[in-house]
Amino acid sequence: MFKFTLHNKNGRARAGTFETPHGSFQTPVFMPVWTKSTVKWIHVEELDDMGAEIILNNTYHLYLRPGQDVVKHFWGIHKFMNYKKPMLTDSWGFQVFSLGWGMRDGKKSLVKITEDGVHFRSFLDGSKHFFNAENVMDIQSDLWADIIMAFDECAPGTSNWKYAKAAMERTHRWAVRSLNQVKLNNEKRKAEWLPEQALFPIVQWVTYEDLRIESARFISSLDTHWVAIGWLSVWEAKPDMYRMLDILEPELPENKPRYLMGIGTPEDLIEAIYRGVDMFDCVLPTRIGRHGSAFSHTGYIKITNEKYKLSHEPLDPECDCKVCRNYTKWYLRHLLLEDEMLGMQLLSYHNLHFLVNLAKKARIAILENRYEAFRDNFWNKYDEKLRK
Repeated sequence: MFKFTLHNKNGRARAGTFETPHGSFQTPVFMPVWTKSTVKWIHVEELDDMGAEIILNNTYHLYLRPGQDVVKHFWGIHKFMNYKKPMLTDSWGFQVFSLGWGMRDGKKSLVKITEDGVHFRSFLDGSKHFFNAENVMDIQSDLWADIIMAFDECAPGTSNWKYAKAAMERTHRWAVRSLNQVKLNNEKRKAEWLPEQALFPIVQWVTYEDLRIESARFISSLDTHWVAIGWLSVWEAKPDMYRMLDILEPELPENKPRYLMGIGTPEDLIEAIYRGVDMFDCVLPTRIGRHGSAFSHTGYIKITNEKYKLSHEPLDPECDCKVCRNYTKWYLRHLLLEDEMLGMQLLSYHNLHFLVNLAKKARIAILENRYEAFRDNFWNKYDEKLRK
């Protein structure tokens, strides 16, 4: 039910197609993030309108509310939210960081990591829970996503080499346990006439080159359809992230899609695709949209700035989304200043459309063997300093 076809390579940039039980998607691809089975103010039909081919849901949040039993009762997450295309659910490695390591500044950690798994408290009500490689695979099986993520530990960027090494080896053991559980669950799913699921194990380990290479080789050797690259979008400066991708690219198998987790800026998509990455996701497009910022081909736009008060221009003259076709900067600025939900919705839609279609344009350039020129043209127009 899962098949990856690599159609062309232009330098290290790749264009492919991956088939799943809910249809195929083309790579490179940006996946909108539906953290709790929704993006604020963006409905499912708008995903088709913007050209999205696959989305991501968050296992941790769905487990806490409404619970995997509720989702399973509705015949899985696709039926639950009326989405008919491929879907990925992530494990909750990031929440180990954000609710554990990230709570160390004078606050009691909500997370305890052991060899067997992770003990944690719900951020909703403080109730105690336990996740390990096996039950996280079971939860994702109940959610019925097409693609699921292995259970992993995200070591903080400040980790010393010794701790990072121990965390890497623990995650490798968890990856094997995750894979074994997925195989068991897929046998049960076949017996119940349900489609199989495909597992994404994750390459980790901060910016220690030797550990990244060791992890890439181990993860690539597993009997899975994919390889994910984690934890390069939180601590690291962009040059460090690009350096790690340069180091990892020759270690990753050509016949497996490569998913760089948590990446969602135009410049990072351009540079990561250049380094052989196929898939991306991030909450950033909608998060900054809700706070009045928009992507464009010339750089970031802070729409509430005074200079847009009398601007009759669209957000981006090169963008063909419905926001840029129908609304001016001055009107969008008015909506944001009035704290109107419509303004946040329109900027969120534009930002998602921008990244989804930037990946599609990159794919065309790769298929036509002109990605280097495409990348150069992007940087000739783009001013990264406008983000500030």
